[in-house]
Amino acid sequence: MQKQTFRERADHFWLRVTEGMQMNELWGQFRTDARTSYRLYSQDVNAARDTEVRRGRHFLNMAGQFFWAVMEKLTPARRVLLLVALVFLFVNIDSTWQGKTGEVHAFSFGGSFWGGLLLLALLIMEVGDRVVMKRDLQIAKEIQAWLLPASPPQVPGLDIAFATRPANTVAGDYYDVFARPGRGPEERTFLIAIADVAGKSVPAAMLMATFQASLKTLCGTPGPLTELVCQINRYACSNSQNGRRFTTAFIGEYDPALRTLIYVNAGHNNPILLRRSGSVERLDKGGMPLGIMDASYESGEVMLEPGDWLAAFTDGVIEAENNGQQQYGEDRLLVMLRWGMGLTPAMLLNSILSDIDRFVVNAPQHDDITCMLLRSV
Repeated sequence: MQKQTFRERADHFWLRVTEGMQMNELWGQFRTDARTSYRLYSQDVNAARDTEVRRGRHFLNMAGQFFWAVMEKLTPARRVLLLVALVFLFVNIDSTWQGKTGEVHAFSFGGSFWGGLLLLALLIMEVGDRVVMKRDLQIAKEIQAWLLPASPPQVPGLDIAFATRPANTVAGDYYDVFARPGRGPEERTFLIAIADVAGKSVPAAMLMATFQASLKTLCGTPGPLTELVCQINRYACSNSQNGRRFTTAFIGEYDPALRTLIYVNAGHNNPILLRRSGSVERLDKGGMPLGIMDASYESGEVMLEPGDWLAAFTDGVIEAENNGQQQYGEDRLLVMLRWGMGLTPAMLLNSILSDIDRFVVNAPQHDDITCMLLRSV
């Protein structure tokens, strides 16, 4: 076996550390991580300055708040470890004295080394927590994937495509299309649902799972769509922490025989119905978001003619921001829908997602992105 040169070992080490990423990619990842960390800690910092407080004093106050924002994210034992490490970093003692016999004794303590060692130990413990959390989140991601459809079902008269992009490992967005059980072959209908739980990551994902379970459980109950939504709302109110964890949702019931869509919009972004003629309708009939309080809902009804398009989406689509804090917006989404009316829903959906990527460039994603396209055929 040929012995590796120092240059080859160094290249192998660097490749293992960077996973093949280029310097511009590493710098972009560092900037994204730095912004994310700053947003996490700055939530607990009051940046408002009293006119009577001098700028220097205000800066020190903000630095102190930021320090405590970092400290409070650690366990008490790790806070003490961090404080000791910081003290050691600035302590270096060099002392000499003469003994009774005239001998000169010297004492030297380099605190920087021990402070750095303690910081390394703290880093290792925090990385260990992150690895465990990442593994648990990956399991949660796999479970969530089981709850969402992998591909659109075959619905007579409709061509369907949908996609989602979580802002974090798991998402609070939900989408589904499935046959409503309990109906005979001749009166078979399909439920079309898209929902957005307030918040992101694990808490939103857990409530998304309860919304999916309640929808799948209650949809077999006979009755109009409005009664189904009322039942889901009552269930959501019992799991919403007094309305703080509400859910916006659009739920429609499509009848292939009549080509009609009865829908309820519970505080969700109004889906866009783009007619073959080019006219636009917004599906806004419904009521308040689910989980806030017991409420009644009204339904709307539209006829889907061949060539009509229906776009349902969460606010992560139209509120996607670029580095200039400009939002993607419904106008740009509508332009894409008009442009792609001759495409299949899957092709148009990919084009919309690519257009969002071009718009935001490398800006961080702040919210889950979910979009569903239906074309009447």
